[in-house]
Amino acid sequence: MKITGIHHYAIVVSDLERSVGFYRDILKLGEIPIPETFYAAGISARWLAVGSGQIHLISGDEPQTASRRHAALMIEDAATARQMLTGKGYIVRETTPIPGYDRFFTVDPDGHRLELIQSLS
Repeated sequence: MKITGIHHYAIVVSDLERSVGFYRDILKLGEIPIPETFYAAGISARWLAVGSGQIHLISGDEPQTASRRHAALMIEDAATARQMLTGKGYIVRETTPIPGYDRFFTVDPDGHRLELIQSLS
């Protein structure tokens, strides 16, 4: 077996529209269509594109509890992202440096951790 990449990261959220607002409107991810089979199965979800991968937001009664789990999203400009998120009232947490990268953590409206990381090379 050879792993060739990550297709998607699924996140259970308590308020689907609020979370779509964060990922689509704040992080600027493009929304993509969900297969008709999801609608037929009664699954309430929204999908967003992240480069060649995806984030799947799945509606649930309660979000999964916050933990050290996280998705890491590549960004072009960490300094601008920090400033934009802070300006909109989102938490920005610095973390252990990784040589060759500028990175930090934030959380979505349900408290899911997201790492935003810029390659400096």
